[in-house]
Amino acid sequence: MPLVYAGVCPHAPGITGRQDQADPAVRDSLYVAFDTMRQRLEASNPDALVVVAAEHFANFFMNNMPSYAMGMADFYEGPIEDPGWLGIDRVRVPGNRDLSEQLIKSVMETHDVAFAEEWRFDHGISVPLHFLTPTYDLPVIPVNINCQGPPLTPLGRAWNFGEAIRRAADARPERIALIGTGGISHWPATPDSGKINVEWDLEFMDRWCRNDRDQLLSYSDEETYLDAGQGGFEIRAHIAIAAAAAGSKGTLHYYEPIPIFSVGCGLADFAL
Repeated sequence: MPLVYAGVCPHAPGITGRQDQADPAVRDSLYVAFDTMRQRLEASNPDALVVVAAEHFANFFMNNMPSYAMGMADFYEGPIEDPGWLGIDRVRVPGNRDLSEQLIKSVMETHDVAFAEEWRFDHGISVPLHFLTPTYDLPVIPVNINCQGPPLTPLGRAWNFGEAIRRAADARPERIALIGTGGISHWPATPDSGKINVEWDLEFMDRWCRNDRDQLLSYSDEETYLDAGQGGFEIRAHIAIAAAAAGSKGTLHYYEPIPIFSVGCGLADFAL
């Protein structure tokens, strides 16, 4: 069955962990945007949600850093961070091992991917799920693209990976939704934390909404590092979602630079 939903959203830990420090009007506008995305996601009536995110050295480290990994378990736990720091209670999130295995096998036909039967979600997945599946009743299949430890996967490979996910989803009878999380410009855990490049963010999201493959793949890591910080490497998740929705046009439903959350917050999805 064709993919039923494809969108992107931020996952910065400050979105929940520093909510009391934000301008209430700005914070609430972001929360409303998340809730509206939740409604669009629910309206697609998915049987499972595939979440493509960047993992932050919580499960994978430099002694074993797969370029791509997919979860294959009946359930997952998270957040791995201190709930008091992140502002999200620990929960058990349902998975779907059988569906995961079938998707992984299909992706493996064209793309090398690792798999994990144990996975503790960090904020990259826990923050979006907190807003988009607040009752945690939708099976989740976690997907990681290494955006942390060089050498990073080329953007063209991230696009190909998104195409592989789409082919795998289309071959299944289940209704599958897809969310990419991360970015956009941010400089986490550096003296520049809180810096946001609004012009860069909006240009990237314009390319994403137009689903302009050539323009999306034209960024170099050197340019991204200078213009969008090391957090900008997470555009790989956005690019994978664009590839999965190739041929569709997107809408940027919300964008706001929120320094206390240390990121430009953009929420968008494609009209599939």
